[in-house]
Amino acid sequence: MPGENLSRDEARERAALLSVDGYEVELDLRSAVGGSEQEPRTFRSVTTIRFRCAEPGATSFADLIAPSVTAVSLNGRDLDPGEVFDGSRITLEDLAAENELVVDAQCAYSRTGEGMHRFVDPEDGEVYLYTQYEPADSRRVFANFEQPDLKAPFRFEVQAPAGWTVWSNGVGERKDGVWHFAETKPISTYITAVVAGPYHHVTDTYTRTFEDGTTLEIPLGALCRKGLARYFDADDVFLVTKQGLDFFHDHFDYPYPFGKYDQAFVPEYNLGAMENPGCVTFREEYIFRGKVTQAAYERRANVILHEMAHMWFGDLVTMQWWDDLWLKESFADFMGSFSMVEATRFKGGWITFANNRKAWAYRADQLPSTHPITADIRDLEDAKLNFDGITYAKGASVLKQLVAYAGRDAFLEGSRRYFKRHAYGNTQLGDLLSVLEETSGRDMTGWSRAWLQTAGVNSLTPQVLLDSEGRLSELAVVQEAPESHPDLRPHRVAVGLYRLTAEGNLERYARVETDVVGARTVVGELAGADAPDLVLVNDDDLTYCKIRFDENSLATLREHLGDITDPLARALCWSALWSLTRDALLPAREFIGLVLRFGGRESDIGVLQMLHAWAKSAHVNYAAAAWREEGGRLLAEGALRELRLAEPGSQHQLTWARFFASVASSEPDLQFLRDLLEGTEKLEGLEVDQELRWSLLEPLAVYGVADEAVLAAELARDDTASGKRHQVRCLAARPSAAVKAQAWAAVVESDALSNALVEATIAGFAQPSQRALLAPYAAKYFDAIERVWEERSIQIGMDVVRGLFPALQDSPETLGAADAWLEGHLSAPPALRRLVLEARDDLARALRGQACDAGAGAAGAAGGTL
Repeated sequence: MPGENLSRDEARERAALLSVDGYEVELDLRSAVGGSEQEPRTFRSVTTIRFRCAEPGATSFADLIAPSVTAVSLNGRDLDPGEVFDGSRITLEDLAAENELVVDAQCAYSRTGEGMHRFVDPEDGEVYLYTQYEPADSRRVFANFEQPDLKAPFRFEVQAPAGWTVWSNGVGERKDGVWHFAETKPISTYITAVVAGPYHHVTDTYTRTFEDGTTLEIPLGALCRKGLARYFDADDVFLVTKQGLDFFHDHFDYPYPFGKYDQAFVPEYNLGAMENPGCVTFREEYIFRGKVTQAAYERRANVILHEMAHMWFGDLVTMQWWDDLWLKESFADFMGSFSMVEATRFKGGWITFANNRKAWAYRADQLPSTHPITADIRDLEDAKLNFDGITYAKGASVLKQLVAYAGRDAFLEGSRRYFKRHAYGNTQLGDLLSVLEETSGRDMTGWSRAWLQTAGVNSLTPQVLLDSEGRLSELAVVQEAPESHPDLRPHRVAVGLYRLTAEGNLERYARVETDVVGARTVVGELAGADAPDLVLVNDDDLTYCKIRFDENSLATLREHLGDITDPLARALCWSALWSLTRDALLPAREFIGLVLRFGGRESDIGVLQMLHAWAKSAHVNYAAAAWREEGGRLLAEGALRELRLAEPGSQHQLTWARFFASVASSEPDLQFLRDLLEGTEKLEGLEVDQELRWSLLEPLAVYGVADEAVLAAELARDDTASGKRHQVRCLAARPSAAVKAQAWAAVVESDALSNALVEATIAGFAQPSQRALLAPYAAKYFDAIERVWEERSIQIGMDVVRGLFPALQDSPETLGAADAWLEGHLSAPPALRRLVLEARDDLARALRGQACDAGAGAAGAAGGTL
């Protein structure tokens, strides 16, 4: 369906021709309830678009993806839907200078989280609806011009079943059974929204009085399914919301422009959240059904603030096309952490950013599909895939570097001018750089070329020379770049010197900020300093780079990593060691050994959770096959030891309990999990709530201890939407050829499952302990993916192609099969080829890591400069 995949050239052509004055959208959602659940459901959508044409007599098109169109009228002329509608576009011929288009269509409810998603709650049978559009799915709900630079005001009217409430971007009021919503400011199609159903709804108000004496009052709302109401801590959501609004009003000097501020936590959501102005949507997993750590609350706060930053970066001022997606996502990602650290209780947010968010960026930036932050987005499929670690986390990292380069005050003043100059408009890279040049007085062209318009990540390594008295005679920073992306960038960095104290702590005793330029930079200010035990390049995480260590520093970390007193410095060292492991410079078994030796001393719970994820990945992906059994035993023993040592009732205890469950495999370990579930084994302070019960059950399913009857009984205990997802994952995880065949068929050969259950089935299907059982599916994968990509929605296609790639068949033969598919499918959609190429690269990296680890096993880990 080439018409669905709008190209950049088509969008530019249409934007030059058309300008939109307004939309009126009428939706009848009463069909969402009643009838058979087996039949496809549609709803009536009537759209009126008023728009102008710069070249009267020209031909253009409107976007709509719908099963059928009842009527089309252009400037009072009735058009034949069969002639002008091809399933994704409505041809518009002989346009006038001023036009009115009316489209009456039957649109389909979604089960994939794209367009108007319909969810039936198994707990009480209630139906819930919400929309999700980014980058181009509003055309599944109403006819429009689906591109970000054709902004317009929107007015929605919605008919809904009795007893329902409906929310949209504007304030709504129900009259004569119809919900009428206030007209929006000019916004892009992809950030319009409708949420409808018997949601639980809580309200509050934000009030702000400005220096000029004016007062801004923003009605706040928070909503979720009725089944989650008993878990919904709306007070904390409102607290973070108000703190964020205060922060952005303090720093942006542009009052929140969209009236009300509702936040809807919705089921089966594909994303973390979406910045629809006045009606932000979030995945409902941010409502916690069981005990979670502070890291979970921090993640939620970060997402709330990320979406709030979008009200200015993205909604008020929007990128012209998806090439400049970073103009909203990079800024929101940076501002999420920036505002969280300065305005909320989560003061360690930059530690999480350094250890977690940037790890996502480093991985993405080393894939063959890496791209500049300002990307080359040819079409909508490209755009969908570019919501990635580069656009979000690398972009945010670069903005953090920009703040160090231009100065905080200049950066914020530039933002203020940017909002005022381009309010309700669309921008490109140069629009932002021009205001930053004004406020900072620095040349942004060279900075932009180095940081925004080139791809790849640099490595920074210290070179340490000592004099005869054991003092630093010279300290230099060597910058390297991969052959594929050889650009050396200017880095504003801090270099920290650390030494062991008499008390056994590893503490910083000297720090300088300097500009690293070119291949080698001498840090003259540190000459003559006492010899360090550890040199940390990029201390305080000012730039975006891979940190390397000199030989002495690496030796210090091997013995004293847990003795670093500063949590950010410790997190940076962990991240650097993980990078060495992924680059096959540090054996996986050595990284795992460091986690087992020092992980129990990690104070930051988010860092600890990241270490657990990395240790599992090291074991599954990078450890030599001959060592995996021993590595698994060591991980389980270490996790159980730390679990028993953890303070009763602490978040560390909960974190170690979850990690132990995820690595348990021996009969005694599995019996221990069964005893915890049955209550015959108790750990003081550990509450085995429903969410933890599912975590304990999954390994029992993986190793055949918990059968279908046990999982059915657990679902009866937790007969909810969340429980169903857990059960589906555990069912697919069982060690049976029949189970795997059934799971494969449910995802690949059928479209009956919703997006959430597709995700759960894929998550259960691929288990590291079941490599032999999964072997037959490697060939089936390559046979199926092109058909799946053609037949299914792009979201489901992405889930299948990424999730079912045979990464656990980690052999040169699988690598060869991926290469053969790529060579034999040169004309396959570029987005599909990109997904396969990325998975193939991950597999090649894993094989290099396994070779490194095997060498360590044979010869012992060697020292050196890493």
